[in-house]
Amino acid sequence: MAMLSLDNPTFERFAFYSGIAIGKTLLMSALTVRSRLTNKIFSNPEDVAGFGGKEIIGDERVERIRRCHQNDIENVFPFVLVGSFYVATDPDPWWAAVLFRTFVISRCLHTVCYLTPVPQPSRFLACMTGWGVTAVMAALVIRAGRV
Repeated sequence: MAMLSLDNPTFERFAFYSGIAIGKTLLMSALTVRSRLTNKIFSNPEDVAGFGGKEIIGDERVERIRRCHQNDIENVFPFVLVGSFYVATDPDPWWAAVLFRTFVISRCLHTVCYLTPVPQPSRFLACMTGWGVTAVMAALVIRAGRV
């Protein structure tokens, strides 16, 4: 059985949870656009000319969503890349599912904490939980590797 195939139950779970995480990242982009259009706050003069409104850099209503989206980009894509390598090490399916699920839950909690906003250290803990999952998988990939 090929490791990176939907015939592999571990890869199937990884693909599912990665799909959720990537979908959430894409949603953040759409939320940023929605916030810009709703509030008529744009960062480029051509957008102001096309949609009306004001050119403002740093509006908190837009920037909070944009920063959350940036944080997703910084964390979700390393998870997907490292997770692919991790699946190729043929990990224990139960443990792998726990890692994948924990990452996605932590990213969803991070978004809620960012957009609500919930007092710190809530957002920090959610972010570090996801980062920790990726770091654990990276360490396990390195340990399984042969030089």
